[in-house]
Amino acid sequence: MDQPRLVADEARREAHHDAVKSQVDRDVNAKIAERVEHTTSAEAQEMDKVAGHFRGKAIDEVAGKDLEVRRARGLARVSQVVDYLFFVLYGLLGVRLVLTLIAANGGNGFVRFIRAVTSPFYSMFSGIVASPSAGGFTLALPIVIALACYGLLHFGIRSLLRLIAHRKTVI
Repeated sequence: MDQPRLVADEARREAHHDAVKSQVDRDVNAKIAERVEHTTSAEAQEMDKVAGHFRGKAIDEVAGKDLEVRRARGLARVSQVVDYLFFVLYGLLGVRLVLTLIAANGGNGFVRFIRAVTSPFYSMFSGIVASPSAGGFTLALPIVIALACYGLLHFGIRSLLRLIAHRKTVI
């Protein structure tokens, strides 16, 4: 089949669907209007009771969703703070890795600052493995291991926060 015939056929089907849908809407609305005109007081009371039940259920559902949205927003903010702190840590450890790799002067103030700031996060990894050297350059493998471990910790914390934020409250 060629493309113009397919397009025309689809347009005809869509127009027919819209026409049938409009007719059904008119029929349903006419039956509802007819039913409303012939409602007894007992039926009206029953409809009010059912409508009140649905209204109460809708209000409860909206209130529950509001609480869920507030909790998710709070956890999203916590997640952003956690991400920020880990990215700062990654950056500082990355700078320390580069400074070690290029054999930066250990007496320089900036180098001392980076070492002082990263030492609490690096000290537990120092000495795990030897750092290979070549031509005055040193690859500090313990820093690489620290970055990998902190990456896994970051992933675990984010996954836990996502799990808490998206938990189902109704089964």
